[in-house]
Amino acid sequence: MPLIKQSTRDYWNEAKREGLTFWERVHGYIYARWAFHYIGIAKGRHKLLTFLLIPAIWLLDRHSPFKGAEDARPGDQNQKRPSFADTYHGKAIPLETATKLVNIGMAVNTELPEQVIPYTRARRIILENPARIAVLDCPCRSASKNPCLPLDVCLIMGDPMVSFILEHHPGRSREIDAAEAERILKQCNARGNVAHAFFKDVMLSRFYAICNCCSCCCGAMQAHKAGCHMLTSSGYLAEVDEEKCVSCGQCAQYCQFKAIGFRKGSAFIRPKRCMGCGVCVDKCNKGALSLRLAPEKGMPLEVDKLGSVSPRQ
Repeated sequence: MPLIKQSTRDYWNEAKREGLTFWERVHGYIYARWAFHYIGIAKGRHKLLTFLLIPAIWLLDRHSPFKGAEDARPGDQNQKRPSFADTYHGKAIPLETATKLVNIGMAVNTELPEQVIPYTRARRIILENPARIAVLDCPCRSASKNPCLPLDVCLIMGDPMVSFILEHHPGRSREIDAAEAERILKQCNARGNVAHAFFKDVMLSRFYAICNCCSCCCGAMQAHKAGCHMLTSSGYLAEVDEEKCVSCGQCAQYCQFKAIGFRKGSAFIRPKRCMGCGVCVDKCNKGALSLRLAPEKGMPLEVDKLGSVSPRQ
């Protein structure tokens, strides 16, 4: 079939081996092939196309409710149908964790436990050795009227998705090495962006991207705030050393989740809002902020336990 790209065949064949249904494979192809339109519709940019797709959006909500339902609560192991968040979700990860992920130098095939990814679908991390990385223009930023810059901040991890993105979006993506991926992560962290490890069922039920998100552009962060709970905590919680805090407000300025307030001359953390991303810690030049393990928020993604972590050759 010469008109079908090799990466499309590779995705289709692997999705079939993973047990995805025909319509799930079609959904996955559409999501990856027209990612900018897909996210643009979700953010309300393509109004005519959204109108034409109302029946499909209605069916999607019936299959996996966007805001959950009695029989489709996010993460409920006894649910009769998955919520949208179960099929498509992100886990906040501190910079150190994100850096380790892009530097994995060996094959990984791991099913993450519920305590790490508290959803019923898409928990696996599968990376070939060496895992390929591509950087893609952020579809969320590209769909925004006045996007944050730069656009090229989404890291796609591992084949067949890297090959698919490079082959279908040649003008908006490029292959990079781990060193450049690490530079992108550090630059985004310096801007106050939050790194999320994203998982999606039709992306072979696995981790496939690290997105560097800002609340003004990110569709997932906006959906989460609106009640579609598709983001989960890193497993850490920020805490304040009141003796060191000078109440300068720098940390709150960069917090994407509005989790920091001030009283009696010191910052304080709103635990329900804090996702443990660590951006505030890096912004405090007084050393008044730190991350602590927070089992009540879930467990961290411990990259060291996925396999050896070493620089790429």
